[in-house]
Amino acid sequence: MKVCLWPQFKYSRTMATATRASIRVASLGLMDYREALALQREIHRKVVGGESESTLLFLEHPPIFTAGKRTSIEERPTSQLEVIDVDRGGKITFHGPGQLIGYPIVRLQNPLDVLSFVRELESAILRICSDFSITALRVPGRSGVWVKDDLGERKIAAIGIRVARGVTMHGFAINVDPDLSYFDQIIPCGISDASVTSFAQELGAKMGIEAVLESATYHLLETLQKVAR
Repeated sequence: MKVCLWPQFKYSRTMATATRASIRVASLGLMDYREALALQREIHRKVVGGESESTLLFLEHPPIFTAGKRTSIEERPTSQLEVIDVDRGGKITFHGPGQLIGYPIVRLQNPLDVLSFVRELESAILRICSDFSITALRVPGRSGVWVKDDLGERKIAAIGIRVARGVTMHGFAINVDPDLSYFDQIIPCGISDASVTSFAQELGAKMGIEAVLESATYHLLETLQKVAR
């Protein structure tokens, strides 16, 4: 096994300042998808009603497929693993341990421009990848964050958002070190001519999401403070 020395980030003071401002951050560990969805909806209701500040949740899920509103029948899984239909954008994807899930529940300055918010999330994830010397990029016409080289295009992070009453729900999934074989059972995000990758696969080393959490917290807070009100 390859041994890697992960970057020693120096973000603590900046993160503390950002957290005290207007966006609360919670790292919840492994949580059932339905439980997390109920929590999102409760926080969303409170942010909409002015009872809570904007919130960024970090967590992992036990293995589950979730299908966005545009998922077609042929894109659904061939296995017996449960599929939950959800009210986010995008198509079908897999969630499982080793994947850093982020749910920003944020009151947007410009709630009508959902695409701009997705692009901001992509930019933050690109910076997270850069912190680990992973050269990632956007692919025109495709959402999320990608790695592209002579081996082809490989998706390293997926994004699916819903905005209701000016406040976001759902979010992004960064493949740190999940079991990528689950993606073989679906057409992930409706894209049949590309594959899926992870930080661990690109770096050639095992790693946990805690290795990425500090970088992710810093870059996501920096981004969300730009777009939140």
